[in-house]
Amino acid sequence: MSAIGATMRSELIGLGGIVERNVYLTKRYFLWDVAFMFWTIANTLTIVFIARSVHLTRAAENTLAARLLVGAVIWAFLGIIFEFMTETVAWERWEGTIEYTFMAPISRVMHLGGQGAFAVLYGLIRATILFFAVVLFLGIHTPHANYGAAFALLAIASLSFIGIGMMTSVLPLISPEKGAQLGFVAQGLMLVVSGVYYPVSVMPHWMQLIAKISPATYAIRGDRASIVSGTGLVWADVWPLLIIAVAATPLGLAIFHRGEVHAKKHGKLKRSG
Repeated sequence: MSAIGATMRSELIGLGGIVERNVYLTKRYFLWDVAFMFWTIANTLTIVFIARSVHLTRAAENTLAARLLVGAVIWAFLGIIFEFMTETVAWERWEGTIEYTFMAPISRVMHLGGQGAFAVLYGLIRATILFFAVVLFLGIHTPHANYGAAFALLAIASLSFIGIGMMTSVLPLISPEKGAQLGFVAQGLMLVVSGVYYPVSVMPHWMQLIAKISPATYAIRGDRASIVSGTGLVWADVWPLLIIAVAATPLGLAIFHRGEVHAKKHGKLKRSG
């Protein structure tokens, strides 16, 4: 085996190890995940019930409920990726493994990539459960839904979400006390501009310009069209996500590297407060 092949094999084994470790952590706290799943369903219902409060015709109410549900599900999926990426360092500190992980013979690309890969898989499972639980509870009908296109677009969007998540994952490194909370602030700002519960067109023009660089804008728009109207993959939604992913991933890695150097230099790597 060539040196390049051996290195690649080692890196992939490391990536698999990161994913496997997260699987074991999830199994350890499985009951907490179940409780959080019920909270997510309840929180989503509080949003989707709005469709019944505006006194529309049955068909219009169903369409509005489906649109709100898609926004809520995409937001929950995005939240899972942000949570896992932002808490990458926090988990290591809780487990007491941060120094071992940062000294392990695995590149930071594979380290963060493994974290992101697990977050996407876990998020897709939760998003699927959330969507169909609310559909069954409220009796929402989506007869024209193109679930294949919706999942495909969400998978493409995941690359962008991971890249942005890499940027937020550096925050607990440089600020052990409040860094994780700042990650959720970034998530909230994306919520405002991405048209999660309302069309982007109702926002002020300057907010619409910011929405153009949010991957959630295109994921929500495309998935709404796929589930409500049965639309397939639309290139106008795909290419911005690919560009954001190509730009955000190396930028996120560079930012994380700078944060890692800063944390090691100032003794913040293992500090929890």
